[in-house]
Amino acid sequence: MGATKTDHFTDQQNTIATLAKALGHPARVAILEYLMRIDACICGDIVNELPLAQPTVSQHLKELKNAGLIKGTIEGNAICYCINEEALAQLQSYFKNMSDHLTTKKSNCC
Repeated sequence: MGATKTDHFTDQQNTIATLAKALGHPARVAILEYLMRIDACICGDIVNELPLAQPTVSQHLKELKNAGLIKGTIEGNAICYCINEEALAQLQSYFKNMSDHLTTKKSNCC
């Protein structure tokens, strides 16, 4: 079997792409903003905050969790979600490095 296309990129490039893909839907951005605003683990209140059906919210939560942007723990029959600060730190570092590069860039190419 041949290599997958992601094998041709660094671990960091694949990680950033996964995180960015998860951020590619406004409902997921809204979920992250809500979790940051609450600043606590949430068990079930998220559905009340979005104009989406419960199964749709669950799918978005699954995508965010699979990407590593949020963490989920099971408490009783509910899953509680909170921000994965390590993933946000990776994004912050990546974009800071890009910004720093643009700040120190000596030529104006376009």
